[in-house]
Amino acid sequence: MNVKIIGVGSYIPQQITTNESFDKHEFYHEDGVRYDQDNQTIIKKFKAITGIEERRYIGPEQNNSDIASLAADKAIEDAKIDKETLDYIIVAHNYGDVYSGSSQSDTVPSIATRVKHTLKIQNPECVAYDLIFGCPGWIEGMIQGYAFIKANIAKRCLVIGSETLSRVVDPHDRDSMIYSDGAGATIIEATTEDGGILSHYSATYAMDESHFIYFGESNNAEKKDSRKYIKMYGRKIYEFALNNVPNAMKICLEKSGHSIHDIKKIFLHQANEKMDEAILKRFYKLYGLNPPNDIMPMSIEKLGNSSVATIPTLLDLVRKKTYTEHTLKTGDVVIFASVGAGMNINAFVYQL
Repeated sequence: MNVKIIGVGSYIPQQITTNESFDKHEFYHEDGVRYDQDNQTIIKKFKAITGIEERRYIGPEQNNSDIASLAADKAIEDAKIDKETLDYIIVAHNYGDVYSGSSQSDTVPSIATRVKHTLKIQNPECVAYDLIFGCPGWIEGMIQGYAFIKANIAKRCLVIGSETLSRVVDPHDRDSMIYSDGAGATIIEATTEDGGILSHYSATYAMDESHFIYFGESNNAEKKDSRKYIKMYGRKIYEFALNNVPNAMKICLEKSGHSIHDIKKIFLHQANEKMDEAILKRFYKLYGLNPPNDIMPMSIEKLGNSSVATIPTLLDLVRKKTYTEHTLKTGDVVIFASVGAGMNINAFVYQL
């Protein structure tokens, strides 16, 4: 018995926020000192490092569970299945529903329960739960769904990665320009067909690394509210990712029984264009090779970093032939890999 993806869907918010939208922001360092550079210079350097030109935000009437449901509905339609046959709904996120104008995260009931409710799935044996694993959450959800199916606990699982980071960003933090909103969903099921998930690998580094991404106060010391925002130590994350992600990918690939030469595409978490390019080069360097030019699809330029949603959204875009330079066909072997808060790393090798 193998486990294959039978449906993919995504929701990309309508609101486009360009880099120029941040021109009037007042940016401060972590110590509360204002940047001495003008915003145009900050934005120019930001684009050069991250590759991001614009990102998508949800509207004030939407929440995380809403867009997760929209992506899920598209995946169900793509799979051409009866939604009542789902055994699990696993929703990866990190901040729950944060309503427009609110500073509080709402996770009761779970986002997965809200998705099941919105989809009007009546089957009580369709178990819905949330997964918090940083940006690698969707991959970890796929690994859990795979384990349920291989253990004969389930036959079909819906795995969603959905996040609305626009609701938890500090407008006075330069890093706020990285984050975006979005949702991606996949349906996996047991099959006798060849391929599917061939191997997987996960790891958590929780010494000094555990707080590289955290919730903290605004960089603007004059703000006197108690609200917390997503924060990160960018340089430390960059170095951590380069030192650990390529090796995790290598371990996963070797477990699959496939060669580096078999890999047709690599789907990396879209956090930073330069970081992803460096991870890819270091991964191939482990084999004494240079990466092929067309091996890694990228969406970060237009969609930013939507955390758990980046990889399933990117997969959907490639499958729907949005990127004409990237195609997938039956038999192709691909790697999915991510890194994020925890600090967590994971990967799986998949054959279409």
